[in-house]
Amino acid sequence: MINKDGDFEALPGTVKQAEFSHKKIKRVLGIDPGLANTGFGIVDFCDGKYRMVSYGCITTKSDQPHGERLLSIYNRLCAVIDEFKPDEAGMETLFFAKNVTSAMGVAEARGVVTLCLSQHCIKLGEYQPNQIKQAVTGTTKADKELVERYVKILLGLKTEPKPDHAADALAGAITHLHNTCL
Repeated sequence: MINKDGDFEALPGTVKQAEFSHKKIKRVLGIDPGLANTGFGIVDFCDGKYRMVSYGCITTKSDQPHGERLLSIYNRLCAVIDEFKPDEAGMETLFFAKNVTSAMGVAEARGVVTLCLSQHCIKLGEYQPNQIKQAVTGTTKADKELVERYVKILLGLKTEPKPDHAADALAGAITHLHNTCL
């Protein structure tokens, strides 16, 4: 999560719990890339169970110079990686959009994310939107609300994670774990 000063703040449970200390934990960073909002979510997987570690959203302002927005995404994502040290990452592929301007921003954010992960030697799995819906809810026809509800259930959360970019990032992490561990 990000506090009022714009710094990352650890959520309860961010340290790998002692009960898992003798077992192999796989930690995955899920990413929902965007120029205005890049969601991230950290999920651990051990003994067939998912555990949410942290989530949040990297936000940039539209009045910032374009290059500064991309640099901000890069720097803040590096901070997330340095803090949580994920083993791998999962991210949604870019889907065709009618709004070319927003699609370009998402594509540039994806490029920054991919560069950041590569520089940290983190393997990236990329998934189509229907693959994520299928892995999280069991159906490719799920809407955003259903995906959020299932993310809540799978991670044992009390409420749906907000904002929706963070929920989508957690869904990306779950999908990657589903595809690599199950």
